[in-house]
Amino acid sequence: MSTTRRGRPREYDRSVALEQALVLFWERGYEATSIAELTTAMGMGAPSLYAAFGSKRQLFDEVVQSYGRTYHAFMAKALMEEPTLRRGMERLLREAAAEYTRPDRPPGCLVISAAVNCSSPEVEQALRALRTSDVQALQRLISAAIETGELPADADAPSLALFTSVVLQGMAHQARDGANRDELEAVATLALRSWPWA
Repeated sequence: MSTTRRGRPREYDRSVALEQALVLFWERGYEATSIAELTTAMGMGAPSLYAAFGSKRQLFDEVVQSYGRTYHAFMAKALMEEPTLRRGMERLLREAAAEYTRPDRPPGCLVISAAVNCSSPEVEQALRALRTSDVQALQRLISAAIETGELPADADAPSLALFTSVVLQGMAHQARDGANRDELEAVATLALRSWPWA
């Protein structure tokens, strides 16, 4: 009787594989990242990738969710953990300058960079929805600050929220173009000065 065992499929760490995919999408964007590049980075064959994650689009959706819980989480924390909106905004913009330029990860923001040259309407719409959700959440906080008197009664909450989004997106793009932390902190300082604090 033969004692030879059938080979077991190579095991992989799902969280590690997902992180490798996250970095690749962050560096290259959704459209430019191929299945071949993903399988190489994740250390698995295409059949295993499809079995584990479904499709490139489903893998990307999971990557974006992971990104939101980890690298992107500093934004919500900055705004929710500080006692005032002003301190929250100061922390948000200064931490963005630091996070977007860290040497141990791709520059900028995955949610912004992944949408560049993206021809998939579904992916583009999903990323736009995330950005819109961030703007709406910030608008609610600004409206609350108007109610408490931290901002003047005639402050324009929608415009201030959109302005902040534009600044953050611009900082992310500049980081990808090589701007360093000091340069982005200078932008943050100018942005904060433009707010109509009471």
